[in-house]
Amino acid sequence: MHYMQTLYTQLKVNNEYELCEVPDEDSKAAIEKELLAHRISYFLKFPKQSIFSRKRVLCTICVNESAIEEAEAIITQLCEEMGFQVRFLIKHSSAGDDLF
Repeated sequence: MHYMQTLYTQLKVNNEYELCEVPDEDSKAAIEKELLAHRISYFLKFPKQSIFSRKRVLCTICVNESAIEEAEAIITQLCEEMGFQVRFLIKHSSAGDDLF
């Protein structure tokens, strides 16, 4: 048998964007359900919060750059229907920087 060797490069690829900050478990669960229903891949970032912090953020939902517009539209509609309060960020995520 002949096996091909896999080549890896030092190139870091990070096309993930921080889409929105979610303040509570109910809105997080509903948003996750909708993103999954629309087959949008996402990941959650949980911030380290100080006991002195006034900002209430449960997590930040991150999506691939190619899904930003669709995910934003889905979350906006869900928030209007359910009365959820999220804060849209839409900025490049640094989550992948420490993976290598």
